[in-house]
Amino acid sequence: MALLLWVAGALAFAAGMPQLGWAIWAVVLINGLFSFWQEYQAERTLAVLRQALPRRVRVWRDGQLLELTAEVLVPGDRIALEEGDQVPADARLIDANALSLDLAVLTGESLPVARHARPIPLSRAILPMREQANLVLAGTTVASGRAEALVYATGAETEFGHVAGLTAATERGASSLERQVGRIVRTISTIAVSMGVLSFLLSWLFVGIGPLESLVFAVGILVANVPEGLLPTVTLALAISVRRMAGQRALVRRLSAVETLGSVSVICSDKTGTLTCNRMEVQATWLPEPGTGLDAGLLEQACLCSNAHLERGRGGLRAIGDPTEAALLMAALERELDPTTLQQRYPRRRELPFDSHRRRMSVVVESAEGTLLAITKGAPVDVIEHCSTQVGANGPVPLNGPLRQRALGANDDLAAQGYRVLAVARRPVEAHRLEARAEELERGLELVGLLALYDPPRPEVPDAIRQCHQAGIRVTMVTGDYGLTAQAIAQQFGLLDPPTGTAAQSREAMAADPVRVIEGPQLDRLSEVQLRQLLKYRHRLVFARMAPEQKLRLVQAYRALGEVVAVTGDGVNDAPALRAADVGLAMGQVGTDVAREAADIVLLDDNFATIVSAVRYGRSVVANISKFLTYILASNVPEIVPFLAMVAWRIPAALTVLQILAVDLGTDLVPALALGAEPPEPGAMRQRPRRRDQPLLNRPLLLRAYLVLGLVEAALAMAAYLLAWRAQGVSWAELQALAPQLLHGTATPFDRAMQHRASAATFTTIVLAQVGVLMACRSESRPALQGVGLGWMRTNPLLLVGIGSELLITAGLITVAPLAAVLELAPFPVAWLGWMLPVPLLVVLVDDARKRWDSAAATRA
Repeated sequence: MALLLWVAGALAFAAGMPQLGWAIWAVVLINGLFSFWQEYQAERTLAVLRQALPRRVRVWRDGQLLELTAEVLVPGDRIALEEGDQVPADARLIDANALSLDLAVLTGESLPVARHARPIPLSRAILPMREQANLVLAGTTVASGRAEALVYATGAETEFGHVAGLTAATERGASSLERQVGRIVRTISTIAVSMGVLSFLLSWLFVGIGPLESLVFAVGILVANVPEGLLPTVTLALAISVRRMAGQRALVRRLSAVETLGSVSVICSDKTGTLTCNRMEVQATWLPEPGTGLDAGLLEQACLCSNAHLERGRGGLRAIGDPTEAALLMAALERELDPTTLQQRYPRRRELPFDSHRRRMSVVVESAEGTLLAITKGAPVDVIEHCSTQVGANGPVPLNGPLRQRALGANDDLAAQGYRVLAVARRPVEAHRLEARAEELERGLELVGLLALYDPPRPEVPDAIRQCHQAGIRVTMVTGDYGLTAQAIAQQFGLLDPPTGTAAQSREAMAADPVRVIEGPQLDRLSEVQLRQLLKYRHRLVFARMAPEQKLRLVQAYRALGEVVAVTGDGVNDAPALRAADVGLAMGQVGTDVAREAADIVLLDDNFATIVSAVRYGRSVVANISKFLTYILASNVPEIVPFLAMVAWRIPAALTVLQILAVDLGTDLVPALALGAEPPEPGAMRQRPRRRDQPLLNRPLLLRAYLVLGLVEAALAMAAYLLAWRAQGVSWAELQALAPQLLHGTATPFDRAMQHRASAATFTTIVLAQVGVLMACRSESRPALQGVGLGWMRTNPLLLVGIGSELLITAGLITVAPLAAVLELAPFPVAWLGWMLPVPLLVVLVDDARKRWDSAAATRA
């Protein structure tokens, strides 16, 4: 569109009107500066918002393990790393437990690489830093395990910093919104050029107007068709939405995701922390032989197989670490057990970190007598499968068939109540088997008992899920929990039908309808065709015991069906699904660095209700773009019609090109920006999701802008122009006689003054009509006069600013002599306002009648 205006300016110079040419080119400059300012403000907004979520690292300072921002690291710091962490600096390992790194950012390797803390032989010291197995490098990610390391390089001195300094910038692909705006620009440009060329040829070849006058006419048509304020308004609408979403605790990392949210049709949500409060508490325990006094022993061994630790704060002791493990420590404190003393009494000699495929964690601890004990904690089904005995009052008892089924039944009963259940098992270890493989170390275990933890559902989630269903958005819960636990929680949220009967009946119902709650092994048995059929025809689904690749497969299957998918996640295992989704939503509080980097939006409060709020704003962005498109395009018709009337009726043009520019970039711009700042409409979440390929500039929008609002404006503007001449005592024939003189500049000053007053009346009428269009465009379906009141001033005070600004600008352009002289306007009698002031109401009434007609037609259909 800027190119069109450059061409129009050149044509004005060719037509011998340098003032007009400079004015059009000034518009290009002003538009460019405004767009630059808005994009600059948007970038500043994103920069400020990014600072709200600094990357955190765990570092030892003054003998304490603290959580600080990555920027404070210096060489010599001792840092702690866990699965999912992004390594913040280059460091030498001093302790490592089953550590493996994802080095893809540096080497492109897709598989994790093992790392250890042992010294490197001198013969291998010449290897590149990234290949030395006792180093961890900045930018890489901990794929599994835990470690501590000493920092030796930070920032630009790291290997990653060296690579970054050599990396050339890569242009990103166009987003969906950018492609949509590009399509709008091409459509409007085609209309503008076609009408300009056609008008020039018709006026010159068929109407008999000279080539110079025809060129001026074509320039006017071209300029009138270009909505100069479109691009800065789109930019501002996105910037405002980003700020609003930040206020709702959703940090947007990629601007294009705001528009994509408006089309989301499926949300694959994690459970823990997103649908629940992430506030685990131990609610119950189960022992193989109740009353044997083993309850305390169960908690003791669960605390030993934990990486959480206690920290004293202002409110007393609190547990720091994974919420599940923190709950175990707090439960031990309530039983007057001291986890810190316990961990010191039984130092850890080896750790097998939790793995999403093994679904368990194991440690080897040493007693004061020097004996070694392996303790395993994890998913009950997987742990019990590796148990051969269970604890008893007089020693281990063989875990035969009935006892094994009894333990599994206890797990099912607790899970059916919505508890997250952990099993704890143990076995003695000989010193020579300390470094044995995990399969050997976790074989022949003795079942100690079960721990039932409860994470209360967030109270606002059921209403948020109900809003999603109303909005045509499917919510699918994807969790690593046991199937019965997932089913019970889903029933509490309203994702599945409410529970009926006992736990045994819940198991029977789950077995009778296995396609409501699908566990990972079941998913693996489904072919791609079967999975797509399932997702297509089953709208309420829960996926349990899901591995990372299964979650990724689920997202890809939904997208293959044409769905627009949003995915939540917090761990490194969620990163593939977050990247594959149309919109990735990472957890800001408990999420890992790699999950945040893979996501488009970060939820600062880890709350599912925030996703629904973000979707509302995503839909409002699309709706607001349609609103100000309608507003901007509607004024094009009354700007074009005066030139068509000049050719068809042989009368003076009611507007000049400079006056058109004054409407587009003077009076129209602030109201259009106000429409871009409109809050979501009340019914935004009761509509179906917008299709991925649905254009913003569609047929209903063009028909409403050009054939309804535009034609009404044009009729009222031309009526005002002709009434102004009639009020000055000029008849139709006299007006036609004046046209050639005004066009060639031979008219008397008195005649020119009358033309300026008539143009001012036309200009004012268009501005007042645009006030009516502004109010009509606030909603595509709700009548503007419905529930008339001052509520709109509270929801969007920018509308009042927009109306006030366009009226003040209009008054200034007409009454301030230097401005009026440049624009060829002149003050008109105040009495003329009597037939201009009803114009906004007339426009609103016509559009309200159209809305009611469309509503009635939709009802009949």
